[in-house]
Amino acid sequence: MSDSNSTDFSNPSTFILLGIPGLEATHLWISIPFCAIYALSVLGNFTILFIVKREPSLHGPIFYFLCMLAVTDLVMSTSTMPKMLSIFWLNSREISFSACLTQMYFIHCFSEMESGILVAMAFDRYMAICNPLRYSMTLTNSVVAKIGLAMVLRNGILALPYPFLARQWPYNIELSLPHSYCVHIAVVKLACGDIRISSYYGLFDLFSVIGMDVFFIAVSYTLILRAIFRLPTKNARLKTFGTCISHLCAISALYIPDFFSSFTQRFGQNVPLHLCVLIATVYLLVPPVLHPIIYGLRTKQIRGRLLQLFTHKET
Repeated sequence: MSDSNSTDFSNPSTFILLGIPGLEATHLWISIPFCAIYALSVLGNFTILFIVKREPSLHGPIFYFLCMLAVTDLVMSTSTMPKMLSIFWLNSREISFSACLTQMYFIHCFSEMESGILVAMAFDRYMAICNPLRYSMTLTNSVVAKIGLAMVLRNGILALPYPFLARQWPYNIELSLPHSYCVHIAVVKLACGDIRISSYYGLFDLFSVIGMDVFFIAVSYTLILRAIFRLPTKNARLKTFGTCISHLCAISALYIPDFFSSFTQRFGQNVPLHLCVLIATVYLLVPPVLHPIIYGLRTKQIRGRLLQLFTHKET
């Protein structure tokens, strides 16, 4: 019997995505803010890329990292939102097993890539504040490109076990996934085997990648704050710290929902399922739309260029 199950269901053809279980009647209404957020995310991140490309004065390390963040946000949100909206609007719930695994890979790869880019931005802020004389010599275009390549390789490799682990398990006949996209832990929970290795790898990845990134960011800001408090005047301290506000907001927008979503998925047995799914969905939607807003409003050069675009003034 078990052999038969293993043979029949080890490679299911499709999963059924349920959207947000318990809130099916409100899917259409939920889709309206989700669609608006996605549209703003695409518009905002393409605007950032356009402005940085067009404005030579923005061709520097922090803006190159911001472009990397924009591309990452676009890929991550686009890998989930079109299918999510088709569930809400057209009740198109089927997703092939291969497409599900591909989506899973992109979600884990690019969400962790965002984390890595925020570490690079923290290093940029550290060099600009603590070692300004060495800033241009250290963060050359070549170094920035190597940092970007390192982020791609690190996260591309570390995300590979997720689809491979999910593919190896035999699955039950009930393949309804209580989610609006293919998240790793929700997929492997449908397996009829011992999935502890998948759960352990997820926790290992969370703490080794996100945990280490948070550690490096914390170290950077400890050194930054120490340098700021040594400045002679209050105005100088506030002005210098103000250059870090955008980055700190971006960190909060990514890590707070990420940790909350990860732990509710694994340990939130008493949390309502629809709330867990909403938290996981918001985690994917919020950072891509907040990052261009944060940097657009807080970065003087980008804000000025935006005003010029809308008022048709020449620089």
